[in-house]
Amino acid sequence: MEGALSKWTNVMKGWQYRWFVLDENAGLFSYYTSKEKMRRGVRRGCVRLRGAVVGIDDEDDATFTVTVDNKTFHFQAKDAEEREKWIRALEDTALRHNQISRRSLSSQRKAGVKMEDFDRKLSETDAYLQLLIDQNTALQTKAESCTEEESKVKYDTLTERVNDMVESVKHAIVLLQIAKNASCPPDSDESIIIQTHPESVASHADTPDRSIEDPFPDRIEDGVEEGSECRESARRMMDKAALTLSPRSSIPSHMKNTDIPAISYSSSDDDDDDFFDAQDEVLNSKVEATEKLVEETAVSPLTPSDVDWDALYEEEEVESEVDMKSHGSVITHLISQVRIGMDLTKIVLPTFILERRSLLEMYADFFAHPDIFVEITEKKTPEERMIQVLKWYLSSFHASRKSAVAKKPYNPILGEMFRCHWSLPEPAQSSQTVPDVPIPWCSQNDLIFLAEQVSHHPPISAFYVECGGRRISFNGHIYTKSSFLGVSVAVHNIGEGRVSLVETGEDYVVTFPSGYGRGILTTPWLELGGKCEITCPQTGYRAEIEFKCKQFWSNEQNKISAEVFAKDTKKAIVKVDGEWNGRMTGKWANGRTETFLDVNQLPITKKNVKPVAEQEKYESRRLWREVTAGLKSGNIESATEAKAGLEHKQRTEAKARKETGVKWENRMFSPIGENWYFTQPLGGRI
Repeated sequence: MEGALSKWTNVMKGWQYRWFVLDENAGLFSYYTSKEKMRRGVRRGCVRLRGAVVGIDDEDDATFTVTVDNKTFHFQAKDAEEREKWIRALEDTALRHNQISRRSLSSQRKAGVKMEDFDRKLSETDAYLQLLIDQNTALQTKAESCTEEESKVKYDTLTERVNDMVESVKHAIVLLQIAKNASCPPDSDESIIIQTHPESVASHADTPDRSIEDPFPDRIEDGVEEGSECRESARRMMDKAALTLSPRSSIPSHMKNTDIPAISYSSSDDDDDDFFDAQDEVLNSKVEATEKLVEETAVSPLTPSDVDWDALYEEEEVESEVDMKSHGSVITHLISQVRIGMDLTKIVLPTFILERRSLLEMYADFFAHPDIFVEITEKKTPEERMIQVLKWYLSSFHASRKSAVAKKPYNPILGEMFRCHWSLPEPAQSSQTVPDVPIPWCSQNDLIFLAEQVSHHPPISAFYVECGGRRISFNGHIYTKSSFLGVSVAVHNIGEGRVSLVETGEDYVVTFPSGYGRGILTTPWLELGGKCEITCPQTGYRAEIEFKCKQFWSNEQNKISAEVFAKDTKKAIVKVDGEWNGRMTGKWANGRTETFLDVNQLPITKKNVKPVAEQEKYESRRLWREVTAGLKSGNIESATEAKAGLEHKQRTEAKARKETGVKWENRMFSPIGENWYFTQPLGGRI
């Protein structure tokens, strides 16, 4: 079977046309840049189907995935009918080669997999873990007592490697436990299980032999991952050699390359394309304000209800911890979803673990200390401004975490938006009037926040903040890439934010840390991790920040370290250490040490949001009001039902747009290069 499909080549680069060939005998799904290249045997990459899992992607009814060798390949057919043909062909080929592999394995050993095998391996792995922990403790002791710098570096390097091994072993233990619960069920079905994603449940409802349970809940999903990059030149030389040996063979050239790769791969050429980056053009040009950005739409009345929707958000209370005795641990819910052949990275989270707000509203809490943010404009020198930007950045994360328990905000639907503002005193020096404030009911002295879900697949949120009276704004976008790591859940925040100062013409570009939900075997808790930076292209000042994950032998959590550097210097102006949700101490180059920031002493400024009844239908609090009410009252069944209804409505609208050929148009943001920009920024209106 062969034909044209589109392949997702990179998170930001999008879909690219490829010619695909399914070799059922070899169990290979190969692709070429064109049909002509296929005839010449110039293969771009291939997917090995033995052990592969065919999945239905959630973007629309034409996309699907193949997961194998710890990689996920995303493909798109022209319509649902063509996708179904490819899926069935891929399933049949994968099933055939899985059966061949099982028969080969059975011939090598008579006895099949037994529960005793899992118990033995679990015991061995646990013993190995304890051995590694003991060795790591000994290494750490030696490193602390070592006086020679060179030897200390060696010990530290070894300790880091052992830490990585410990995490890998922990991961293996969890996966073994899951496999133990999922393997060898009575009358097990050997067929390939299709991963059913929310967007495509309806189109496959009538497919036989597919158990679909609760198709609507949130999922922790992989981002788009390309296969291992490799060079194709050696493979092409082998193709040419085959052609030379069999010049008169009637076998098509693309079938002559009969070597089956050890793993699936895609050519590194897929990522060689150059893309226009209009960032400089955006920064140096002004957008002509020809009309109001946020065109207000009619607010439809809410269905009469006894619930006071606004009261759900009035109390800034700490959400209660998850009651594992009544709900069971998260891992219990994860194991309950495991089936033979299921990709363990596609896991459904229970409704009770949801936080009572949308992800868009959570981003607004980055500005819960608006006074620190606008104070950037009051600093006189580039050094002072960079330090103030760092102070705001370090203060921006604690307010978004209202509970020690890791909970997941609602996944915003496409087109969802959230708007709010913080009232600030009028600046001492009055400035010229700022026209067309993006939120009509706010003044230019307010700090306003607007967020929009601009993409569903991949999930990208864009948000914009400005205080016109102080000539400062912020433009940011975040693509959340989630994955299940066995003993934890990782959420990588891919994207950037840009603080812009109109008066000085400076921009401060920031990146974001990753979030990790730890302890999913018991009660989940959150920590931040990763290296981030703040850079100012105009002045050359930069700040390097590291969010440090908890080490298994230590009780220290939420640690951060940061350093500020001037242009072309390696000596830090100030070094900051402490906890991002507590006290941070700054040590200056002249030896002065003082409290740099203590977020526990900072009052959180409450954001002002329009009443739910006055909001538009796509605003977050109005969209999710019934889910929030169910969660707050403890009625999990009601919350789950409301959430399912909302997501079903989203799928119905997406299907209607496709049938009518209507393209979704974002309301407040536009993509330029790899970034998303507010269409009417402050710099373009004054």
